[in-house]
Amino acid sequence: MWNSVQRLLDARHMTIYQLSVKTGTLNSRAIYDFAAGRVKNPSFRTMEKIADALDVSMDELRENNPDIGGGD
Repeated sequence: MWNSVQRLLDARHMTIYQLSVKTGTLNSRAIYDFAAGRVKNPSFRTMEKIADALDVSMDELRENNPDIGGGD
């Protein structure tokens, strides 16, 4: 799941810190934990905030990611 987020960050030349600022309420530590694999299944609300900050749909984040409900 993080791979989708990282791909979008790279395409936007955006850092994890910048993403955390754009989410408005997520701190960068939470996103770094997600990126490092310490958080395997982030909450729906967290993913919603990330999707909003990246201006993409939730479907785009979960594409090819069965761990968040895609690919059933």
